[in-house]
Amino acid sequence: MQNKNLAQDYLKRAAIRLKAVEVLLKYKSYADVVRESQEVVELALKALLRQSGIEPPRIHDVSAILQAEKSRIALDGSTVDRLAKISKSMRRDRELAFYGSEDLTPSEFYGEDDATSALNDARLVVAEVQRVCPA
Repeated sequence: MQNKNLAQDYLKRAAIRLKAVEVLLKYKSYADVVRESQEVVELALKALLRQSGIEPPRIHDVSAILQAEKSRIALDGSTVDRLAKISKSMRRDRELAFYGSEDLTPSEFYGEDDATSALNDARLVVAEVQRVCPA
C-alpha cells in the first residue's frame, strides 16, 4: 500500500528547501548550494516517482529508475531524460560538496557558476514535477 500523501509532502518540502538554497547563494556559500540543490532534486524526483506509482529506492540518484520507468511517468520522454541527467550529475557532487577530500576544500573548489547551475537545475526539476503532482 502506498501513502498517496508522501508525493505531495516530498514536493512541498523540496520547494521550501529551494528557498533555503537561495539564501545560501545570497551568502555565497557555493558548496552548500551545490549540496542542498542535490537534495532538492532528490526529494522532488522521489515525489515524481511516488506520484507515478513507483516506490522510490533509498538511494540518492534515481536516474536509472526514471529511465527504466519512463513510460509510467506523466512527462514527455525528453523531459524525463533531462531530469535523469540532472539527478546523475548532481549525485557526483553530493559528498564532495559537503565533506571535501584531502586534496579538495569545498568552499575553495565550488564557485558561483557551479552554485548557480545547481540551483537552476533544482528549480527546473521542482517546476517540472509540480506540473504533474497536484498540490
